[in-house]
Amino acid sequence: MRITSKGQITIPQQVRRELGLAPGDEVDVVAKNGVATIVPAQGPGGRGRRTAEALLGRGDVDLTTDEIMALTRGD
Repeated sequence: MRITSKGQITIPQQVRRELGLAPGDEVDVVAKNGVATIVPAQGPGGRGRRTAEALLGRGDVDLTTDEIMALTRGD
């Protein structure tokens, strides 16, 4: 198996089957004692949730949600 310039690898079909992984599934890579293990992601979440959580509380606009919605709608 080779790592691409983007740090990607292809998980062999047999391994995907054994783990029950399908396209779009989330996985975690766990490193312990110099060994990387690929496991199905646990719990709710995914990339979208992690992105939203990372942005939570970072807004610096002094407008209410209703004011922002009115601006986007042209009201």
